[in-house]
Order: sequence, then C-alpha cells, then structure tokens
Amino acid sequence: MSNLYQLFQACFEEHGAKVLLETERRAYTGAELDAAVAAYAAALAGLGLRAGERLAAQVEKSAENLLLYLACLRLGAVSLPLNTAYQPAEVAYFLGDAQPRILAAAPERRAALEAVAKQAGVRLVTLGAAGEGELAGLAAEAAARPHTAIAGRDDGDLAVICYTSGTTGRSKGAMITHGNLASNARTLVELWGFSADDTLLHALPLYHIHGLFVALHCAFLSGARTVLQARFAPAAVLERLPQCSVMMGVPTFYTRLLAEPALDAARCRNTRLFISGSAPLLADTFKAFEARTGKRILERYGMTETGMISSNPLHGERRAGTVGLPLPGVAVRITGEDGDPLPAGAAGMIELRGPNVFKGYWQMPEKTAAEFRAGGWFVTGDIGVRDTDGYLRIVGRAKDLIISGGLNIYPKEIEEVLDAQAGVLESAVFGLAHPDFGEAVAAAVIAQPGARLAEEDLLAGLRGELAGFKLPKKIWFLDELPRNAMSKVQKAVLRERYKDAFGGG
Repeated sequence: MSNLYQLFQACFEEHGAKVLLETERRAYTGAELDAAVAAYAAALAGLGLRAGERLAAQVEKSAENLLLYLACLRLGAVSLPLNTAYQPAEVAYFLGDAQPRILAAAPERRAALEAVAKQAGVRLVTLGAAGEGELAGLAAEAAARPHTAIAGRDDGDLAVICYTSGTTGRSKGAMITHGNLASNARTLVELWGFSADDTLLHALPLYHIHGLFVALHCAFLSGARTVLQARFAPAAVLERLPQCSVMMGVPTFYTRLLAEPALDAARCRNTRLFISGSAPLLADTFKAFEARTGKRILERYGMTETGMISSNPLHGERRAGTVGLPLPGVAVRITGEDGDPLPAGAAGMIELRGPNVFKGYWQMPEKTAAEFRAGGWFVTGDIGVRDTDGYLRIVGRAKDLIISGGLNIYPKEIEEVLDAQAGVLESAVFGLAHPDFGEAVAAAVIAQPGARLAEEDLLAGLRGELAGFKLPKKIWFLDELPRNAMSKVQKAVLRERYKDAFGGG
C-alpha cells in the first residue's frame, strides 16, 4: 500500500505530543492532527465520497482547508484545490471537466456557487476558515466515530488534480499521483535538510503546489512545526520570523520584505533557509536580500506537472539567476528544435523525466501524448541553458504564459473575456516585467469603429468574470495590433514597446 497519508500518519504518531501545526485560532499536536483528519474523513464518507472520486475545494487558507485535503488522501479520494479568487464561471468549468462528487466552499460563496454546482450535479457543502460551515459541523459530530482506516492506494493512483494554464483554450487538469508526491517530498526533505528541529513559516496559499505540496509535505515528513499564517503580510511575517528556521515564498514576498525597514540580519538570525520559487527571482533581489540579512536565498524550479525539478544546493554555491542543479533521481536535458540534446551553454527546450513527473492531463489523452517525447521525457515548454557545472538557468518560455506573483495566467482566457466587452474589436494580452509581481498582466485593445472605450469600464466588465490576479494592470488602446506576414499578432513587439511600463525591465 502506497497511500501518501501513511507517511504523514507515521510522523504524526512519532510526534504525537508535539505541536506540529499552529494557526491564529489553535495549535494541533501530531495526535490531534491525525484525529481531526479521521473525523473529516468520516464526514466526507458520510456524504458519499469514495476512493477515486473527486472533491473540489474553494476554501480559504486555514487548518480546516488542510484537514480537508488530508482527509481526501486518507479516503483515497482525489483532491481538486481551487484558487479562492476564481469566479463562479471559472469554477463551473472545473466542475464540468473534473465532475467531482462534492464542492467544498467558503460559506460566503454559497449563494454565488449554488447554481453552478446544481448545473454540474455536484453536492455543495460549506467550510469556513474559522471552523464554521456544514462540513466542520459534520466533522465535529463524526469525532466520536472517526474513519480510522487508510484506503489502499498504489504509487500510480491519483491523489490530486491541479489545474494549470495550457497553450490553448481552457486550463488542463494535471493528474498527480501518490507516488509523484511521495518521491518529491522525500527528496526535498533530504536535499534541504528538514528535521523535527525546524519551524516552517507558512505564508503561501494552499491551492498552489508550492504551499500545499512543497512546503507542507516537507514539514509533515520531517516532524517540523508549521506556523500557518492566513496570508502573506510583511509585518506579520517579520514578527514571527525570529522563531522560525525556514521560510518559503515567491519572489514578490522577498521584494516586499525588502521594502520593510525592520528587515535586518538580527531578525533573520535564526532562519537557516529562505527558499524562493513559482517565478524567476531577479538577481538584484537575491543580492539585495543578502546585503540586508546576510542570507542567500535558495532558488529552485518546479511545475504543477512535475513538482520540484531542480534546486540550488543547501551546502554549496547558490548562484543568483539560476535554479540550481537537477534533483537526485530527476534527469534534465536541453533539446533543440529537432528534439536532439544540446551541449552546455546552448539555449533550448527543458525536458525531464523521473518519478516526480505527473500521469497526464485529465481526459486529454492527445494533449498528454503531445507533451511527452519517446523515452518518457516531459516537454516543459520552458527555455533554459545549463552551464558546464550543470546549473540550470531559465531564459524564457515557449508557451505564451504569464507568471504574476507566482500564479500562472494564460492570456487567451483573458482575451476571450475582453473581446466580449461592448465596443471591443480585438485584444492582445501579454506579460511585462514588474518589480513586485515578477510579471504583470497587460493588454492592448482595438476599439470597434465609433466606440469610445475607457480602461476602468473594461476592468469593471472583467471583474465579474475573472479572478482579480488575472485583471490587466494596464490597458493600451491602439489603432492596430502588430502582425507578421501570416497575420499573427506579434506579442514580442508589444512586450518590447511597453517593457518599461512598470519599471521592472
């Protein structure tokens, strides 16, 4: 049996009397965590959730959110973590595609989600960040009759479906297995030196692989204590930092901490490891953080489909502007347009294979086949260079993808909503360098003849259709879009034209 939860339960039992999870509301020992997970598992089983079935969760960051995820693992069910910023129209797509049995949502979203859940034939239950909602009530009742069994799972059985932006159209559901997650977590615990002596400062979201898998799985396998903060707030992070030994974040976290006068070497003296990922870390940020704190940020590289791929070393040279060396057991190569491997120093497509690579895209066999080469090599869509020492540097993306604040955004989805707005003839959405978010969403819009458009009016129309992080931070109104001989919009021209718009170039 290879259920990931077995690994976590072993740690919870070993550290049964130790506080392993601390939130603003309460703390959980290892024994209390396991008991709470068993209660939530009983509640879900009572709602009819069975092994292999899906549960979608659009729940605010909280211990309850985490217990829900762990309960799914325990039951052998498949978790679908959803960004809390997604609007009902976006949630409707995920429900229709993944066909979960249950949608767990924050109580305040019930009214907005009832119609889409009913249309998809999905049971809607509420779960609040303060322990309120139907599901929390059912779990409290089930505490007297917990679900103590752990469902038998194989390495190849699905644990999670995470939706990720694609090269065309709507998001794709990456099928991530128990084996994928377990292999990556075990490697990272050893690679980054996690132990029961660590305290992890957790300010990342729980709908993203960085916060849910990379951070928490390392803590759960090692017996580290986790301080779970509801969101990233620089003042709150700086207050708790002296009591924490590890912090993981996206580059935006570090740029915002650098803006705080209170950030200094004394405040960071007990933090042995700062990790950055989900988006490229600027070399200037790396150098500025070291100058202020005496700590060198460890940058790593991963994807939804693969978990972590490479990392700068815990002991050894952490090179600014690189994402380090391939993880043990993970093979990485750089290939040219013909698919043949390229020598060190040459830029090409990053491909990899290993036990961390996902099973494929949910209900998209043709898309899955297109993303793999012979021999099991997964084509990442990222362009990289490896130096003679093996360090990997990301130099671009073949896929038209924007990463803003660590979140993946695909322009096509925004363009479709923009083009549907009154008075819009055509739009082009693209990413621009931004000093805080890494990249910011920007748009160029062509008005229909005679139409008068205003940026705020367009943004108002988008707000009800798209999550806030997808909204353009700047819209330019043009007479025409730059095109090549085949009439394809040249977004590279737009990126070059407006590259200094946010002072991030």
